[in-house]
Amino acid sequence: MIARRPLLAAGASLFAWAHQPRLLSAAGLRDPRLVTIVLRGALDGLSAVAPLGDPDYVALREGIALTRDGDRPALMLNGFFGLHPAMPNFARFYAAKEALVVHAAATAYRERSHFDGQDVLESGQGGPGVTASGWLNRALAALPPGPRVQAGLGVGAMTPLILRGPAPVLGWASPVAGPAEDDLAERVLALYRHGDPALAEALRNGVATDRMARRNAAPGADGRRGGSDTADGMRRAAIGAARLLAQPDGPRLAALAFDGWDTHANEGGATGRLAQLLGGLDGALAAFQTTLGAAWRDTVIMVATEFGRTARVNGTTGTDHGTATIALLAGGALQGGRVLADWPGLQAAQLFEGRDLRPTTDVRAVFKGVLADLLGLSPAVLAQKIFPGSDAIAPMKGLII
Repeated sequence: MIARRPLLAAGASLFAWAHQPRLLSAAGLRDPRLVTIVLRGALDGLSAVAPLGDPDYVALREGIALTRDGDRPALMLNGFFGLHPAMPNFARFYAAKEALVVHAAATAYRERSHFDGQDVLESGQGGPGVTASGWLNRALAALPPGPRVQAGLGVGAMTPLILRGPAPVLGWASPVAGPAEDDLAERVLALYRHGDPALAEALRNGVATDRMARRNAAPGADGRRGGSDTADGMRRAAIGAARLLAQPDGPRLAALAFDGWDTHANEGGATGRLAQLLGGLDGALAAFQTTLGAAWRDTVIMVATEFGRTARVNGTTGTDHGTATIALLAGGALQGGRVLADWPGLQAAQLFEGRDLRPTTDVRAVFKGVLADLLGLSPAVLAQKIFPGSDAIAPMKGLII
């Protein structure tokens, strides 16, 4: 007797609903794509987008501070903020007005637990442990009904919390151990076609989705290397997701999670561990643009993390759990070329609890702004269903063309 779960895993590196649904375009003439990338571990926003114009920045970031000149200078976004040099693609999008930064942003969470911080970020609630569903799934469920069924795409071995809930979700996981041969998948299908038709149908759709994701794959896209904390792993996940999103009948909302952003020690400055992570993220964003093709013009990618890191460097040349950080947005549907920040300052008296960048923007305002103007969701629906209890947080205006 062959166990079903290992056989399914061997037959295709994904899981899928029995009937692959389509997504109704919800914003008039636009055919929108919305991708949310969660960086798990707490991104150091003060290093990713450095406030070089703040006179207290360099002293706080001893050993890891970015500079305006030198071997690897920051990529200046304006006269005050400099982008990490590991992100030339994001700088290119920014120059083309297809990317923007929201700085000094945070969720409503003010403690420093990764688990609870990620729960709040992905659930969209004011505190942890409130619900098992994610705000992106609730947004999907709230889209206006139509002749086609809406569906989301969860990338990874497990669907990220942000996309879990009652709305249908298609799942795809980039192969780590290498994809199974197509003839094995066909033999598995034949095995279950008569004895368990429902399971056979689910597997058939899963195999079809995996083949779609691998179609015309770039070299190395189906290799054996890399998890979600490696540059190659991020790029491969982006290629697979973008290939599905680009299909005429494919999903239109997707969520990915990249691990490994907890930089307590040896964080590095212009080079080092964080630089490698940011380079991987930058490569993933570039892969989305290339693979989406013409669909890039209707796309928004939102990158967020559970909280930031301390303003001061610790004794191991790293940073500890903090509060405010950045949100990064990229895509052809953006009114980009801007850093949006009500800058709180880095003087000792200006730091949150004397240690962290003080939050001045609730990241839910960013999410709401994109959901409103890209997908057409109303402020009332956003405040009552998507982000319950957030009536006082207005959607950020002017993010979408």
